[in-house]
Amino acid sequence: MCGIAGLIHTDAATVSPVTLQRMTDAIAHRGPDGQGHWIEGPVGIGHRRLAIIDLSPAAHQPMVNADHRYVLSYNGEVYNFRELRVELEAAGCWFRSNSDSEVVLNALATWGVKALERFNGMFALALWDRRERRLLLARDRYGIKPLYYCQQGTQFVFGSEQKAILAVPGIERRLDKPALLEYFTFQNFFTDRTLLEGVKILPAGHYAELQLGVPQPRLALKRYWDFHFREPDGKVDAREYREELERLFAQAVNRQLVADVELGSYLSGGMDSGAITAIAAKSYPYLKTFTCGFDLSSASGIELNFDERVKAEAMSARFKTEHYEMVLKAGDMERAMPHLARHLEEPRVGQSYPNYYAAKLASKFVKVVMSGAGGDELFGGYPWRYYCAAKADNFEHYIDQYYGFWQRLVDNRHVKQLFAPIWDDVKHVWTRDIFRDVFANHQNELERPEDYINHSLYFEAKTFLHGLLVVEDKLSMAHGLETRVPFLDNDLVDFAMRCPVGLKLNNLHDVIRINENEPGDKQGKYFLKTNDGKQILRDMMRNVVPTDIVDGVKQGFSAPDASWFKGESIDYVRKQLMTGSPRIYKFMDSRATQSLISEHLAGQENRRLLIWSLLNVETWLNLDLVSEEV
Repeated sequence: MCGIAGLIHTDAATVSPVTLQRMTDAIAHRGPDGQGHWIEGPVGIGHRRLAIIDLSPAAHQPMVNADHRYVLSYNGEVYNFRELRVELEAAGCWFRSNSDSEVVLNALATWGVKALERFNGMFALALWDRRERRLLLARDRYGIKPLYYCQQGTQFVFGSEQKAILAVPGIERRLDKPALLEYFTFQNFFTDRTLLEGVKILPAGHYAELQLGVPQPRLALKRYWDFHFREPDGKVDAREYREELERLFAQAVNRQLVADVELGSYLSGGMDSGAITAIAAKSYPYLKTFTCGFDLSSASGIELNFDERVKAEAMSARFKTEHYEMVLKAGDMERAMPHLARHLEEPRVGQSYPNYYAAKLASKFVKVVMSGAGGDELFGGYPWRYYCAAKADNFEHYIDQYYGFWQRLVDNRHVKQLFAPIWDDVKHVWTRDIFRDVFANHQNELERPEDYINHSLYFEAKTFLHGLLVVEDKLSMAHGLETRVPFLDNDLVDFAMRCPVGLKLNNLHDVIRINENEPGDKQGKYFLKTNDGKQILRDMMRNVVPTDIVDGVKQGFSAPDASWFKGESIDYVRKQLMTGSPRIYKFMDSRATQSLISEHLAGQENRRLLIWSLLNVETWLNLDLVSEEV
């Protein structure tokens, strides 16, 4: 687990060692255990090391293979590296280290890009072919590890974080206005854009090649893997599926326990992290576990259930873990925001600061922590989302319904008014088309409710999960901490994609027959009928995780911000967004935006996600990373 960076001058100018040093210095937090640089004429590759497997100097990067043809800078963990090493040794490769990095290097040298399909783990990498003068960039199947790139003029720059790119002299820093609109529609990015114009993220499951020695070298992207959720063709035996899930889940957790440093696990009050902890604790005695709770003294409504420390403590006692916890208050958000915005770089889904503090806590005791990310997206943890579009006449009807749900911050009614200062620059952006394009490669026939739900699972794995993974990477690596995600083991994901929807969701057909014209409070009734996700996972874990956890209501990792924003943090919200000259109002209409904020402060609407996003972007703008010219 590390940070990578690189610079190529396509006009053959020599890379400056000072520039490459600045790039790796910018991401030093990702690799406090060492650094390395490799420069040959117009090509420079840098690396920051967080030593996890093989702590010796033999695992130093950038790493050059035996015949000196390939140079690798790699960030991640490939958990099946020992099995791959046996094959490579049989093919004639020799090794000087015990690291997975050297296995990745020799696999790419031996099998080419086909090696990417064989890696079971998380990675972002850069491989320079000295003979062919070709750069390969690649990212893991699911997007656990980020990789950014930018081509301006004769400079091609890449890095694990945008900070490495911005460290290069001459890189222009303009706000990507269409990306700003995309974010304030979905509270996420569904395209490869970032808030910096020209700086893009390599899509998950893709590799890209840059060939030097040709006129106007350009990066060529190619997808090598994608999610494909589908219903099985044959008869479904629920017991066989449950037994196979039990085997694959235990295998996934145990695979990811490999490390030459101490390892721990997040432990919320939920089933996903509880299940991981239960399995890990069997093989890893006195496992360290970590929980963040919240001060709920000023919370109200549904937020009164947001603190899960009691459940986490009960599971810690059951699994005999060494447990640590911290309690977040309203002021903690305000203190973390400048650090958070700097490390996140572009904001993503949800209120991210609890993740920041959770990583900070874990990093005091371990260098590796396991997370339950992916369980919801693979096994149907958000039924109320899927059901809103599970009954449709056709694909376009489905898109209309689901797109309406996923306008998380600003819907189409308010867009023109809110973005009036930059409307001429963004009026061509059709966010429905951005939404629709996510499905370009998921070509299931849409005939049954199950087919539409599999479409929704695909969508959330490609977008919502990806956003969560980017947040988790940035905020853990901000503290020199590696996060592992056992649910995203290749074999487990393959199983989840072919697992029948009927084994994930309990009340599928009953819920779909709800009369949408029924008078009265349908929402509460609707939610109760749709809180039935992850049934096969619940059934599998009944003998491992306490019953009240297995049968508990789905609860995300969220702070009571709806209450805090109109209570203890109201002065902070007003100071940042309602008084003075907030920078965000160079791009958004102040009167229209503040009207929406005021509705929350007055208790008329719950706009906590919008307020959080405005605070995040405003803080990001105050880092002076971009020109504010409209």
